[in-house]
Amino acid sequence: MANVTYVQGFAAQGLRDDRLNARQFQDRDKIERGPIVAGGERIAWSVPVAGKRFQRRYKQSQIFSPVTGYFSRFSQTGLENAENHVLDGTDPRLATTDIINKIIGKKLPGGTVETTIDPDAQRAAYQALQATGARRAAAVVLDARTGAIKVMASTPSYDANDVAVPDAKQAQRVFDRLNEQQGKPLLNKAAGEVFPPGSTFKTVVASAALAAGTTEGSRVRAGRSYRPAGAGQAINNDAGDIGGQCDLPAIPLKDAYAQSCNTTFAIMGAVRPGNDAVARQAARFGFYDPIQIEKGMTSAPSSFPKTGSPALSALGSIGQGSTVATPLQMAMVAAAAVDDGEVMRPYLVDRIRGSDGSLVEKANGRRLGRALDSDQAGQLRDMMQEVVRSGTGKSLRGGPIVGGKTGTADIEGASYNDRWFIGFGPKSDARYAVAVMTESDGYGIKSGPVAADILEALRG
Repeated sequence: MANVTYVQGFAAQGLRDDRLNARQFQDRDKIERGPIVAGGERIAWSVPVAGKRFQRRYKQSQIFSPVTGYFSRFSQTGLENAENHVLDGTDPRLATTDIINKIIGKKLPGGTVETTIDPDAQRAAYQALQATGARRAAAVVLDARTGAIKVMASTPSYDANDVAVPDAKQAQRVFDRLNEQQGKPLLNKAAGEVFPPGSTFKTVVASAALAAGTTEGSRVRAGRSYRPAGAGQAINNDAGDIGGQCDLPAIPLKDAYAQSCNTTFAIMGAVRPGNDAVARQAARFGFYDPIQIEKGMTSAPSSFPKTGSPALSALGSIGQGSTVATPLQMAMVAAAAVDDGEVMRPYLVDRIRGSDGSLVEKANGRRLGRALDSDQAGQLRDMMQEVVRSGTGKSLRGGPIVGGKTGTADIEGASYNDRWFIGFGPKSDARYAVAVMTESDGYGIKSGPVAADILEALRG
């Protein structure tokens, strides 16, 4: 009796959802799933088809697929997976919104999932990323005060309508084609893939220095070239900095950050505050662990090398080598600067409603930790503003971006590189943190203007 009670009462849902349970995929198209909504617009819903069955439909799916994911004959991803039991009506919380159907044993209708996404900003982000012609690209915008994800865009993308078809063989052919394509269109670049963050990681290193007692006005080591112990070659500043501030023996931290002096941040990672301090600071922002966006929906983990090698630490501290991050993670770094050092958990679901429109659950911002105290965060914000005022991001002056950090990461043996921008704005209410990554051949694409376009859409 105890075993029956356990299996039927406590383990039933887990057994139904187990990937080895093939029965969960039988007759799944007989369920009229509830809609997924963004800003009052349905971006996923079910329609009846022949034989009392239903098929999933997606609005502008290439734009919204990083949010909705897909629901197919074989599997589901994104919010279709994270909120599967709300959408298919099996979530026990829905029973309280439809007591009559529950009493008479009738299957409960699926609930509605209302997302945090701003649909106009999401469209602007996708269009701006597409216009760059990048091999791969992604953008994330967070409400820094709550962690709500306002934009999560990725390219190349895919149309979920192509895999949400009743014909299993047709769906499999589409999956096979998508999996063979360069750029992995099924993979959400904004949260599911990591890239070397380039100089945007200097924001984490600068934070470690601030946490260790350095101030934005403290003079720090610089110089044209720096060869850490054990390194095969020296780390140099960008060719455009020759004769500039970065070549001086020592300059204020604020200027080193604004001008993106490689030597300064390589020395910080290798000597002082050192590898341990940078690694601890990265962990405070969320590095090393997958970030849970929703239950069953997590990001790829970002990483900075924990090493005793000064050479590896120096290279990692300028966002190269073994340092990798998701755009979501780097948006969290910028968000912590905006929110006085608080690191909030990113989330995509704002509200869950029953089929009758009644409120089942409303999201509340949840704090993951604190990366900096209020004074240190204020100094970091000022340093990011200096980037736009006089530094590597000065071309963005006059637009919606208040502060930020540019970055470029060269990929060894590849003809392309990753161009980054993280920052915050718009000027009317600088509560949004943005991260943009574009990957392309040469150095023509810049991610800062893409970030400006997205923040402009949010301001509108």
